[in-house]
Amino acid sequence: MSLIKLNNVGKIYPLGSQQVVALADIDLEIGAGEFTVFAGPSGSGKTTLLNLIGCLDQPTSGSIRIDGRETGGRTAREMADFRLHHIGFIFQSYNLVPVLTAAENAEFTLMLQKIPKTARRRRVEELFAALGLSGLEDRRPNDLSGGQQQRVAIARAMAADPRVILADEPTANLDSQTSEDLLRLMRRLNEEQGTTFIFSSHDPQVIHLARRVIRLKDGRLESDRPQSPAAGT
Repeated sequence: MSLIKLNNVGKIYPLGSQQVVALADIDLEIGAGEFTVFAGPSGSGKTTLLNLIGCLDQPTSGSIRIDGRETGGRTAREMADFRLHHIGFIFQSYNLVPVLTAAENAEFTLMLQKIPKTARRRRVEELFAALGLSGLEDRRPNDLSGGQQQRVAIARAMAADPRVILADEPTANLDSQTSEDLLRLMRRLNEEQGTTFIFSSHDPQVIHLARRVIRLKDGRLESDRPQSPAAGT
């Protein structure tokens, strides 16, 4: 069974007296453990599609199922609860809380899930070790480099073992070497832990390392092709 299934999904935004078709007729299935990128130019619909899968917005038409659960027709509170327990997010602007330490930022989702503090800290210590962040637990975001902040964001996204992690232009604010290092790190986590990653990006580095490239153009699927593991080596 597919982890994510979209059936005839469309999204229309009102713009004054006009309507903007952001997505149309999207039929798509994504399996567990995939490392996939939605690629395309600005305005192609890739971020809108990521937001719909992430339950940050709802489609105008069609249906979306994640892990067998229908996401449509939910209240804002129900969508927030679904995101909390099933989806991890990595944003291009990191979205770390500046007054919290790196460890506290990484624990944030677990805290919302009311996981005991000892268990939260143990999980974050494990992730920081895997992500090369050991020793930085007590630093605040402003005392970290851009790459370190994005690693903390990855730790936060992975802390609760979500079914899928969504990353919107995760390399946009990073230099090319830091971007490549982080992408290879995420691919290693995908391979070793089976975490499903879906990216929205026009960055050639992201596209190169993806195992599946889904291209969008003018709100429609233009192509969908797998890439061999050798493509990222």
